[in-house]
Amino acid sequence: MVPLAIDPPGYDAGVRLTSWEEERLLIFTAAELARRHRSTGLLLNAPETIAIICDAMLEAARAGASNADVEAAGLAAVRPDQVMPGVRELVDDVRVEVLLEDGARLVVLVDPLGAGQPLEASGPGAIDMAPEDAAGPASEADAALERLDLAVENTSRRVVRVSSHFPFDRVNARLVFDRAAAAGFRLDLPAGSSERWSPGETRTVSIVRYAATGITDEGRPSPGGAPRDGPPRDPQ
Repeated sequence: MVPLAIDPPGYDAGVRLTSWEEERLLIFTAAELARRHRSTGLLLNAPETIAIICDAMLEAARAGASNADVEAAGLAAVRPDQVMPGVRELVDDVRVEVLLEDGARLVVLVDPLGAGQPLEASGPGAIDMAPEDAAGPASEADAALERLDLAVENTSRRVVRVSSHFPFDRVNARLVFDRAAAAGFRLDLPAGSSERWSPGETRTVSIVRYAATGITDEGRPSPGGAPRDGPPRDPQ
């Protein structure tokens, strides 16, 4: 009988993988699961689509394909009719590093599911702009809100900025103006905008009353919140 081979002391028979090889196996596993889903008639989601495309390009590079052939393999891996609605908009590009004969290359597929067709104007992710002259209940209510013009001086040695929806009577203390008159008001600016004061600058700004639906604990209007039950509490 031939004696069984015994590993020498200290020998590690485990598979040693680089981080690149571990990522390659992860992509293959995800792609294989996605291919099983596709074979049963399920439409692919975004991660499954990306996994199959990346796997196809890596396999083509492993077989010695050129850069152009690798791109072609990725573009042919998934058809637009095999993915869920909105996946094309999500997968606007696919990037994967492959090993070609002349070294590692980053392959980028732009709109891999587009097949040269333009995006739907009203598809997922599209932004439908309202007509400039459209006036709905919200704009009518906003136009009816009380507005004031206030002269505001910056006594600081630094620039002071105030965002559109910050309660104007609670802004930086170095801005000098009639704070009592500004209670319950904000800057009359679009959401996300701001106003800027340079050191020593005095500027007249327009402020608008909040469209309040309740009262805070401090007796101030509560913008967008539900009304509180009972009278406001003493802010002491």
